Amino acid sequence: MDSPYTAFAAVYDALMHDVPYDRWAQRLDALLRAALAAPAGAAVADAACGTGALTVRLAQRGYRMTGADLSADMLRVAQEKARRSGLSIPFVQMDLRALRFHRPMDAIVCACDGVNYLTSRAALTAFFRAAHAALRPGGALLFDVSTRYKLAQVLGGNCFGEDLPACTYLWRNAYDPEQKLLEMRLNCFLPQPDGRYARFDEVHVQRAHSDRELKNALAGCGFAVERVYDGLTDAPAGARTERAQYVCRRLDG
Repeated sequence: MDSPYTAFAAVYDALMHDVPYDRWAQRLDALLRAALAAPAGAAVADAACGTGALTVRLAQRGYRMTGADLSADMLRVAQEKARRSGLSIPFVQMDLRALRFHRPMDAIVCACDGVNYLTSRAALTAFFRAAHAALRPGGALLFDVSTRYKLAQVLGGNCFGEDLPACTYLWRNAYDPEQKLLEMRLNCFLPQPDGRYARFDEVHVQRAHSDRELKNALAGCGFAVERVYDGLTDAPAGARTERAQYVCRRLDG
């Protein structure tokens, strides 16, 4: 699984300006508190942490955070973000399929489509196995996925664009229903001091994992699914859910 985030890391936060990170962190905090019962100072890994927006916010809420991501460029941005916030957070370059930390984690979170980038059953299973091994007995795994409804109906076949101060971008999407894969082609144009624009292009591929596929893979890797929520709400996920939030427990014995 090669990282699609290269030059994109420099403008990622600008492109994600409308993501409600504060509300997202508040929701994850509530889910962690419920899952861990006594979460004060809990050791939590943010897998596929990107530029650390949620990592920093959860650290500010008292969790002992570790951030992990495949992209060294994204991690550099995350480290600087933590430094500016006065936080000491270890960030490590790591593949989701090979998570390994120096201590057992009380919980692992994986937010904002990290699991969708695992585009095969083998990759998905490898992540769940690695997460199981990285957690303490009874630890919690919280992850979300963009659903098939979102990838196929909301994004698939559509083109989006925006002219921002940091960059101008075009985002074209094509969904393959047989492979359950969404191909996202990004064209970004960065303003230069001389008035011209520098262009870079990236291709991102995400898979629409079904609820059944996820639950079967989790069960096979030693997890119990406790809840599946509709996004950041307390409502259960349904047919028109765009982002499903899974709360899982490591089983032992």
